[in-house]
Amino acid sequence: MAETIDTVWEMLKTVEDPELRVDVVNLGLIYEVALVEQTAKIKMTWTMMGCPLGDLLEKRIVTAVSTIEGVDDVDIELVWEPAWHKDMMSRYARILLGIK
Repeated sequence: MAETIDTVWEMLKTVEDPELRVDVVNLGLIYEVALVEQTAKIKMTWTMMGCPLGDLLEKRIVTAVSTIEGVDDVDIELVWEPAWHKDMMSRYARILLGIK
């Protein structure tokens, strides 16, 4: 099962925010990944409430994670706590975006 969770994290790295051109993992938007039976449960947030690309990103996440063998369903839980802030981004994302 740990191997499948690692695979979910790797597939999430293929989902980029279309405006920022950085993946959702390096942006720090993914808080938790779990596998319950064949359902990938993903706890995540957006950079801001009412994100206009939220639906698009959720669809891309479902599409990417659904390709994993052993994952039959994807359940995304959108949370607002802890609130996202730029320090949640990886060093890689901050360099790409020119943020110190």
